Amino acid sequence: MNAVPRPAVAPDPLAAWRLTDAPWYTPQADEVEVFEAAHARRLPVLLKGPTGVGKTRFVEHMAWRLKLPLVTVACHEDLGAADLVGRWLLEADGTRWQDGPLTLAARHGAICYLDEIAEARADTTVVLHPLADNRRLLPIDKRNELVAAHADFQLVVSCNPGYQSFERSLKPSTRQRFCALSFAPPRPEHEQQIVMREGGVEADVAERLVALAARTRRLRDEGLEEGASTRTLVHAAQLIGQGLSPRRACDLAIVQPLTDDPALAEALQGLVDACWP
Repeated sequence: MNAVPRPAVAPDPLAAWRLTDAPWYTPQADEVEVFEAAHARRLPVLLKGPTGVGKTRFVEHMAWRLKLPLVTVACHEDLGAADLVGRWLLEADGTRWQDGPLTLAARHGAICYLDEIAEARADTTVVLHPLADNRRLLPIDKRNELVAAHADFQLVVSCNPGYQSFERSLKPSTRQRFCALSFAPPRPEHEQQIVMREGGVEADVAERLVALAARTRRLRDEGLEEGASTRTLVHAAQLIGQGLSPRRACDLAIVQPLTDDPALAEALQGLVDACWP
């Protein structure tokens, strides 16, 4: 008897974007339930908040929780619409179209996360408009194609309102297409838990780092753009775990990254010395 050949299995276009490990995340409020409600109606979500407070980790956690691939793009000032939508590639035997990350997510069904969307060029946000309203369409002018978003597709963007200039802020026509979730530094008990787990330090060290962060955040009135983020505390904790002294670790992970101003650096170092006399 002749064997019946099995049909070839098409490769998974989102294989590289599927999470293999569960990202650890501790909720601060009702953000998990809010995101799940938005996803149920495929509403786009805007995450607002300072750097290092867990916006990206939250999106990773939700993608894992919803069992969806997560296509992530770190936006920058040179990022244009073609970088998201795709482009024609010239090859030895002709031209070939390559989907950009936004098209890939919309066509095949994934969460597309555009981190710091306001940093991208203006033509980038315009491309999002038909995807972020009830049409859920992505026009690809270069192919004369109109992509209807997959049922599992969801658009998520983030921004940091604290340091964006007026020119870099999102226009109302863009903002009003999104549901918005605001993120702030975690409450001290949550932040301490994060630093202990992610930084691998004991409770006493985590408690001192969290107290230090709270003091740096009060320096915003003294000219500091942003105080120490949870991310910087984790970095300091990891350096301490590698054997550096707490003072040296805090200088490397907190004081020096936060400012180049000698007076502010001296003030920050004074806060470090107060936590580790």
